[in-house]
Amino acid sequence: MARKSIEQRIAELEVRKKMLQARLGKQERVQDTRRKILIGALVLHRLEHSKDLVFTRSLREWLRQELPGFLVRDADKALFDDVLGQPDATESGGRAE
Repeated sequence: MARKSIEQRIAELEVRKKMLQARLGKQERVQDTRRKILIGALVLHRLEHSKDLVFTRSLREWLRQELPGFLVRDADKALFDDVLGQPDATESGGRAE
């Protein structure tokens, strides 16, 4: 069996390196997406289930302030109609200011 030349071995290693870099990039994108999903789930959970009304009100106000500039597509904005809409009766009626 003939030995591979150094050039052939380098070429094979470069191909392997590119494959591993692609796999690493995919893994990093998956992790990034997972982080975004989890942080979004936490925020939505706090909005829906928090017993701390002051925190919930502050979070809702912050989202109403930040989301319109962050969301570009109309379809994305429609997903947050419940958050971007007007304060509900329980939120505006119980202000402790």
